[in-house]
Amino acid sequence: MGFQIRTANDADLDLLIEFQIKMAMETEGQELASQTLQKGVSHLLGNAEIGYYLVATHKEEVIASTLVLKEWSDWRNGNVLWVHSVYVLPEYRGKGVFKQIYAHIKDQVLKDESLMGIRLYVDKTNTAAQSVYKAIGMDGDHYKMFEWMKDY
Repeated sequence: MGFQIRTANDADLDLLIEFQIKMAMETEGQELASQTLQKGVSHLLGNAEIGYYLVATHKEEVIASTLVLKEWSDWRNGNVLWVHSVYVLPEYRGKGVFKQIYAHIKDQVLKDESLMGIRLYVDKTNTAAQSVYKAIGMDGDHYKMFEWMKDY
């Protein structure tokens, strides 16, 4: 099954919002505020210096999305790409969609001297996603993430 990976654009806005709502509910039981999400996704689509969304398509249908954010690393004098908000339509899971998205991101890092690596975080209960990340060669043993977030 062939998938194409491309950078999302304004025409993908509604689908990106839909995917984020589904992903948050499925993985963390979180109900996202669609109005806030619409503003957040729109902001990112208009500010590529912060990051971008990638979408995977099959026969021109968008079947997956991933948010990629840039984080400056003073240790490495370059940006690390953070992978966030991975969502693949259920009927396409287990078919290598994320593997191809990851390969696309990794290829970008390898070709761009200002990019230093890839990181992501995953909910500790999302063992299916953790298995995928390990299978493609990612390592979850180095850091433990801590956070504080305002309620929304």
